[in-house]
Amino acid sequence: MSLESANVPAADHAHLYGDGLFEGIRIYSRKVFKLDEHLRRLYDGCRFLDFQMSMPVAELKAKILEICAESGVDSGYIRLNVTRGTGLGLDPSHIDPEPNLMIMVTSLALYPPEAYETGLTVVSTSYRVIQSDSLDPRVKCIGRYAANILAKREANQLGAGEGLMLNQQGNVAECTGDNIFIIRDGEIRTPHPSCGILQGITRDTVIRLAREAGLKVTEDTFTSYDIMSSDEAFLTGTAAEVIPMISLDGRPIGDGKPGPISKQLIAKFREETKTGSAF
Repeated sequence: MSLESANVPAADHAHLYGDGLFEGIRIYSRKVFKLDEHLRRLYDGCRFLDFQMSMPVAELKAKILEICAESGVDSGYIRLNVTRGTGLGLDPSHIDPEPNLMIMVTSLALYPPEAYETGLTVVSTSYRVIQSDSLDPRVKCIGRYAANILAKREANQLGAGEGLMLNQQGNVAECTGDNIFIIRDGEIRTPHPSCGILQGITRDTVIRLAREAGLKVTEDTFTSYDIMSSDEAFLTGTAAEVIPMISLDGRPIGDGKPGPISKQLIAKFREETKTGSAF
């Protein structure tokens, strides 16, 4: 089915209230990258939000691979949506609880190719990440991204490549669509999941690759000061992949150019993308 002919019920609960989950998944050379990890996070979210997801993981995985094969796309992007169901009103007991499922295969280039060579400028935004006592940020819920969109718009207005979001305590959380890493004296640091981040699949992959390379990686708490006083920084995400960060709020990070460890991990990640679920 073409994107133009696809349709969603008007009373879909994500359409009405943002009451849905999504995953963005990469395809590289007819292999779906980290598909099992994305599906694990999706089903964890279904349990947390109490979606009545009756389709087994194996069946959904097979369906995704089938649609990828039909699409004719060798390298691209999968958008996977699951929503609570269909019906007007907030009360889940008054709607049809059969989840609506969407699998879209398309293309996505978040940043131009040259940005991976020159690096991104980043600005601090005025929008904070959602607190875990409202909704655990590890749940990739559609509705929670309204704040991220506003933060991205703010960064766009300031001419920056990305926007940094803090948590309610003033500590670094994440960028609008990416996780953040900093490097000082050869040690890599990234915010702990308790800081209010989405625990990204690419983030976890890079942590593993760095440790396998003998690099020390610490998940902890830090502030904007630590970013500005670091030697290097980079961002990770399914859409962004791994991309250097060269400044924050107009102040250069290190010498203002992508650093050697960042470049090393970019190369290792690109090699890792040769693996995946073939179709």
